[in-house]
Amino acid sequence: MISIDNLTVRYGEFVAVDGLDLEVPAGELFAFLGPNGAGKTTTIKALTGLLRPDEGVLRVAGHDLAERPLAAKAVMGYVPDVAVFYDKLTSLEFMRFIGELFELDPGAVAENTRSLFAKLDLDAYAHDPVETLSHGTRQRLAIASALVHDPQVFVIDEPMVGLDPLHARAVKDEIKARADAGVTVFMSTHLLNIAEELADRIGIIDRGRLVALGTMDELRAGEQAGALEEIFLRLFEEDPGAGAGASALETGGGRG
Repeated sequence: MISIDNLTVRYGEFVAVDGLDLEVPAGELFAFLGPNGAGKTTTIKALTGLLRPDEGVLRVAGHDLAERPLAAKAVMGYVPDVAVFYDKLTSLEFMRFIGELFELDPGAVAENTRSLFAKLDLDAYAHDPVETLSHGTRQRLAIASALVHDPQVFVIDEPMVGLDPLHARAVKDEIKARADAGVTVFMSTHLLNIAEELADRIGIIDRGRLVALGTMDELRAGEQAGALEEIFLRLFEEDPGAGAGASALETGGGRG
């Protein structure tokens, strides 16, 4: 469902992503990890069509992003690490606006909005302007708006930003339910416990290259460690020069 072949992105002389190859099949919940500056966000920008790579081919649901960008984006939902809204719109108006962008039937938008608002505890904020919402409520609205068109591929960068434990559980349940229903989920996070809890497979990137890839059982076997945090830290302890932000790898916080 997601195919990344030899993705290379350069910023001048700096190589942010270096020949990345990755396949994520339909229905897989894939966690993409790495220290700050490792290439996670650059990869996501290329995958969502926000950045043109220097080399490589990216396909989403069989659509080549370079040749058929609109077709690829039509089957994709995307939540960046900092979501962007039209702040003067109410939550409901924003959902309708996103539905119009995807040329959805208004009835389908209304039905999907009702379902998503109930699951993500947004009903009480339906008629509130986005500018009045808390950070956590805005995050849940961003997730709802990215799912309103029932995408085949869901890309989310730092899904738990600003969420309290109750709402984090609701978001985790929705993400897992989507994957169980066949949606491909590509999730970047610094929260190692979230990756360990949810992901079918985990990829760890550093300096633009994958340094580990597999299920938790496969990563444990390869690194002879129990928890993902131990595996993660051991990878970077073995190479002290790797990942300028490696010290920020933790069970919470940070950007990369």
